[in-house]
Amino acid sequence: MKLARIAAAMTLALALTACGDGGTAPPASGGPGGLEKTRLLIGVVPVPSSAPLFIAEKRGLFRQEGLTVRTEIIQAPQAVMPKILNGSMDAFLTSYVSLMAINDSGAARLKLLQHSQEAAPGVAGVVVAKDSPVRTAADLKGRTIAVNVLKALGQTLTNAHLQQAGLRPEDVKYVPVQFADQLGALSGGQVDAAWLVEPFLTAAKKAGARQVIDTTDGVTAGVPIDGWGVSADWLARNPRTAAALHRALAKAQEIAGADRAAIDEVVPTYTQIPADAAKAMTLGTFSARPDPASVRKLADLLHGYGYLKAKPDVASLFATVGG
Repeated sequence: MKLARIAAAMTLALALTACGDGGTAPPASGGPGGLEKTRLLIGVVPVPSSAPLFIAEKRGLFRQEGLTVRTEIIQAPQAVMPKILNGSMDAFLTSYVSLMAINDSGAARLKLLQHSQEAAPGVAGVVVAKDSPVRTAADLKGRTIAVNVLKALGQTLTNAHLQQAGLRPEDVKYVPVQFADQLGALSGGQVDAAWLVEPFLTAAKKAGARQVIDTTDGVTAGVPIDGWGVSADWLARNPRTAAALHRALAKAQEIAGADRAAIDEVVPTYTQIPADAAKAMTLGTFSARPDPASVRKLADLLHGYGYLKAKPDVASLFATVGG
């Protein structure tokens, strides 16, 4: 039951703490550059992609822009849409899939203020138990695969690799299982395979699971994962604040892209993942902006599988901010 023990350990590791104000707050109004707001609440997800925000706080980049940032742990923007819509939450980490799905549903108009991470080989994949007869993607026909959320990134990426192997998406059955519970479901035989992301993927491999698909390589290499979102209404009401927030996040993004140690330093502070586990994780690429073709490819996959009603206008996903 080694997988089950690892699952329990990872559940404990993801006990979460939000970061605080980071010192004395700047004035509530009339901040540098005439900011509309100087105190912001930002929703963060306990994944490596949130690291640039914590780098920005640790290195005083928000302070330099006249901003005080508080954080709230979220699992996905869908769960905090009321706060986003009423403006009590100013910005949030969101996957590209969630942003496009929310816009497609008509529930809100969201924009990407700053890109965070795109996929690199080894960041996410489909694993099976050590003694599983499944050896290749083609062997998954008729099998049950756990994903954290149905009709989202994991299912989309896995579908693309199944099709490359000659299968149809309907040749497998997807079931929703939270990441922290997937290893237990795999070792207990409730599922035949599991789509995992870091740090769960590394934990699974250490426990003996075998990876049969690298869903962030090959046909889905370079797919954009997530970034910092705002509502279009918030952006319109707070253009100078948005520009200041963007500048701070962009500087932190540059640091994250150039210095792995900066990421390793902050990840344990907002996820409680041990430092050695943080250093062992495979990370995606922290670039200034995603490749437009990769964003279009993801959008086309989502629409092609019926997860979006309409093809998104990729250019319209990104916020336009001043200097």
